Amino acid sequence: MAYPKSHNPFADDDDEEDFKPKSRGFDDDPDDGLTEAQRRQRYLQQEVMRTAQSAVDSSHRSLGLIYESEKMGVETAEELVRQGEVLKRTDKMLDNMDQDLKTSQKHINSIKSVWGGLVNYFKSKPETKPPAEEPTTYQANERLQSALSNSREYEDKYQASHPNLRKLETSGFGASSSVDGGLPRQNGYPKNQHLREAHQTLDKNLDEMCGGLQRLKNLGLGLQSEIDSQDDSIGSLLSKVDMMDGKISNTNQQLKKL
Repeated sequence: MAYPKSHNPFADDDDEEDFKPKSRGFDDDPDDGLTEAQRRQRYLQQEVMRTAQSAVDSSHRSLGLIYESEKMGVETAEELVRQGEVLKRTDKMLDNMDQDLKTSQKHINSIKSVWGGLVNYFKSKPETKPPAEEPTTYQANERLQSALSNSREYEDKYQASHPNLRKLETSGFGASSSVDGGLPRQNGYPKNQHLREAHQTLDKNLDEMCGGLQRLKNLGLGLQSEIDSQDDSIGSLLSKVDMMDGKISNTNQQLKKL
């Protein structure tokens, strides 16, 4: 189609826009028989339902994050307990090595001098090995044990409430639901069934989140106490290792001179 030189091709778009229906807002049909105020009220009610649904979904996600954090804290605590067991066994091994070195020193003294050997023979009592001690399970500090026990009690409950492990029932809850405006509340909750359920679910999740955060706090304090205790154990082990290294070096020098 040919246009005259003075023709504006964008003018057709403006003309077409004039024939398009104007949006009345709130995504409502202008022929639904409601007044503008009623349509606005319905739109606001739908927004309330969408906001409530968003808040409930957010609380479920937050509860899931708390569950994941607590699970990680429990696994960390269990690993720390296993590390404590290793430190305890290492300390016992060092004590046994020290006892063996003392026995070796007595034999070296006997070899170095006949008189020393006779003295040791008559003075020394027959060596009696102490009875073998039954291995005992390593016990973490009381604060960590209490926090671990408390978190394990809620493990099944968190499994049931985790949003990725269950199917949420949200039928009839959403933008299509209506709110009973102006009606009295029951026990502090809205009269509308779906909105009341949303508020109750939100309150329940908030209570569980509060308890979960408290348990996380106890786990953190227990972990810190256990780490401090194991730091002291590691410091003691390092001192024993240094002493053992000196004794072993001294024993080797004596053996070379024999």
